[in-house]
Amino acid sequence: MPTEQEVKTLFSKRLTEIMEKHNINQVELSKVLNVSESTVGKWLLMKAMPRMGVIQKLADYFNVGKSYFLEETNGYYEDPEVAALAEEARTNPDIRILFSAAKDISKENMQKTIDFVKFLKSQERSDNDFSE
Repeated sequence: MPTEQEVKTLFSKRLTEIMEKHNINQVELSKVLNVSESTVGKWLLMKAMPRMGVIQKLADYFNVGKSYFLEETNGYYEDPEVAALAEEARTNPDIRILFSAAKDISKENMQKTIDFVKFLKSQERSDNDFSE
């Protein structure tokens, strides 16, 4: 079982990584979470830990599980293929909505869903071309 300091260290490391990945700074994050900038600073400096409700808000905001901040793993996504698919799902608004409720989807199902959404969008465009 990790010590309190180890948990703070891991949390700080993961929060820093995900903030950099999403290009969000301490000020912006404090506004999203409705906490002070100094509170976010304490988390980043390993001086404090947020309550579980705030960790859940962070997980929801960054579209990860709470365990991302609290458990040691090899990376945001261990499989590079899954990471690429997840990035597409995160950045494409048509696809993003499909994954907001299903964060723990298999690589195969993620790819099938992305392909299906692309197919539907191409069908929509084709239908619009014929109606004009």
